[in-house]
Amino acid sequence: MKKIAYIVFVAVLGLVGCSQSINLEEHFSLNGTVEELEAVNQDGEAVNLIDEYENKVWLAAFIFTNCDTVCSPMTFNMTGLQKEMNEKKVDAELVSFSIDPEYDTPEVLKQFAQSFHVDEGNWNFLTGYDQETIELFANKSFLAPAAKLEDSNQFIHSTEIFLMKGTKILEKYDVAAEVNTEKIIEDIKLLQ
Repeated sequence: MKKIAYIVFVAVLGLVGCSQSINLEEHFSLNGTVEELEAVNQDGEAVNLIDEYENKVWLAAFIFTNCDTVCSPMTFNMTGLQKEMNEKKVDAELVSFSIDPEYDTPEVLKQFAQSFHVDEGNWNFLTGYDQETIELFANKSFLAPAAKLEDSNQFIHSTEIFLMKGTKILEKYDVAAEVNTEKIIEDIKLLQ
């Protein structure tokens, strides 16, 4: 009898173990797909979004360096997240899309990144497309706002970062104020 109970117990454990693989659609709140985008990073290197991030876990945000409100706090908070990811040996890339590509040249983005002491080894600041392209990209792929304010050098954009697995958009987190780095890191770990 004990032998049968043991066999049943082991079989149940095996079934539970098999069911532990994550169902992305059940765990995460988003289920979008990012579109193709050709860009240039802060070092002037060409980046094809699909080719570069096809098999990677990455976090995406929309910023512009001339921003007089949320972009600096967002980037500062993402820098803190990057440091915590490095300390915990959590492997994910970061991407900041400029929504002001006319002003944000690679040189301007490089200076902006350096002012926050980011580790550029796994963080691309992207530009090199036109204004209409990045607005459509944000609106269609991420369902996120991105538009220039009329008669201003300021832009409307999302204050969230998006968790990505390849071309899949899985989750979003607000990074303008307090950031729940533990939740973000736990979610990234589920994808590795």
